[in-house]
Amino acid sequence: MEVVHNLYLLRHAKSSWDDPSLADHERPLSPRGARAAQLMAAQLRGAVAPALVLCSTALRARQTLQVLSLASEVCYEDGLYAAGAAELLGRLQRLVDQVASAMVIGHNPGLQLLAVSLTGKGDPLLLARLRKKLPTGALVKL
Repeated sequence: MEVVHNLYLLRHAKSSWDDPSLADHERPLSPRGARAAQLMAAQLRGAVAPALVLCSTALRARQTLQVLSLASEVCYEDGLYAAGAAELLGRLQRLVDQVASAMVIGHNPGLQLLAVSLTGKGDPLLLARLRKKLPTGALVKL
């Protein structure tokens, strides 16, 4: 039985609020978010290689993934868009026998609450920061 050894939780990069007529699901990355995603890609290149990426179908999540250019199997899933921590955990539990490493690209508050619930006992300062905020573009490795 294969076990998920590395789990990456990535909140999408900063989205744009410039067009109020767009549905939330269709909001693109802002210019700041696109620049941040480029910096994230440079930092992650060669250091993060999940076997599988589960990505929200929201435009900003898909654009974040596109910039990262990960050589991974990708599953775009509608259910990740508004998923809470329990739904995300349930989805991940179905992966345990399938992949050694996985990344979820999604949204708050679900990602933040999942990360807090999975971290257990760690560096108290980092845990306090995580409980307070999971900013756009943040990556949590478990």
